[in-house]
Amino acid sequence: MSEQRAVLEAILYVTEDPLTVEQLAKGLEWSKDEVEALLAELVAECQRPERGVEVRSVAGGYKISTKAEHHDAVRRFVKTLKPPLKLSIPALETLSVIAYKQPVTVPEIQEIRGVNAAGVIHTLLDRKLITTAGRKQVLGRPILYKTTREFLVQFGLNDLSELPSLKEFEELSRAALGE
Repeated sequence: MSEQRAVLEAILYVTEDPLTVEQLAKGLEWSKDEVEALLAELVAECQRPERGVEVRSVAGGYKISTKAEHHDAVRRFVKTLKPPLKLSIPALETLSVIAYKQPVTVPEIQEIRGVNAAGVIHTLLDRKLITTAGRKQVLGRPILYKTTREFLVQFGLNDLSELPSLKEFEELSRAALGE
């Protein structure tokens, strides 16, 4: 497989909407003829019976999708997967504090967030995103919390060192908010 065709396949794979030849040519800085030829090769290659996906012309553009003959098997499989993780803003804020400050106690979390975190802690424990990490050796011996392997899995991290630094996090936040 040529490197250009591999790049084209990767781009079609990661985009949700169909891409036109013009969009691909402009974005990749290739000629329309190159893009059309590579698309034709990719379409033909994916038509082979041992391939599970196809490149289709949809709404004036191209996209990768599963082949119709595999839809039932794919649908059955997808139904066996866990639903995507959905967390409220308070849960995400609390989880962030735990991830960056762990091991940390509920009073420490509440001091940082400025609100009661007990209910959110319960939710995060139920979803196995955090776990207990012993007790802090201070008066009252509050429970310490830390993130779990499930946290790493859900957020696509190998380990906690892959969390963005606070500076990187601020830059990502500014970029996301368009500041």
